[in-house]
Amino acid sequence: MPQPDSVKAVLYLDLPDEAATAELAGAIAERVAALMREHADSPPAMQIQLQGDLGAGKTTFARALLRALGHVGRVKSPTYSLCEPYELSAGGAPLTVFHFDLYRLGGPDEWADAGFRDCFRAGALCLVEWPERAAGQLCAPDLLLELSAQEDADARKAMLTAGGAHGTLLLPLH
Repeated sequence: MPQPDSVKAVLYLDLPDEAATAELAGAIAERVAALMREHADSPPAMQIQLQGDLGAGKTTFARALLRALGHVGRVKSPTYSLCEPYELSAGGAPLTVFHFDLYRLGGPDEWADAGFRDCFRAGALCLVEWPERAAGQLCAPDLLLELSAQEDADARKAMLTAGGAHGTLLLPLH
């Protein structure tokens, strides 16, 4: 019998347009806020990995999630900087969101040398685009969102796999 931490829940969604992607991000943001509220004395470390081809909607999802968590203003793509931090509040508790785009990462050794491991800490949510570029350096995500583009330019298919300590709680099941 699998151990509770190894049990994974999977959800498949059709996202017909960018508004549906934003709605998914909003539902996950609500769950992030609920976790922060529930664990205000000991805020969790959370990680959402975003996978998919170029143009699949990873950055669109990340921007929508940041906005749903209360960020106002520009959301820069971290394509060249690799990481953009955002200081927010979720569920009445401070939350730092680190948005990573590892597309230009030279490999796992470059990840280790950059010192990004310190970002994966209590009270932080790490959104990681292209996590496979840091192969072997990241712990298992709480939530893995795999996006694939469809024939309609705005349509996407999404597969969300929950794992880790808080993953199932982040799934928008209702």
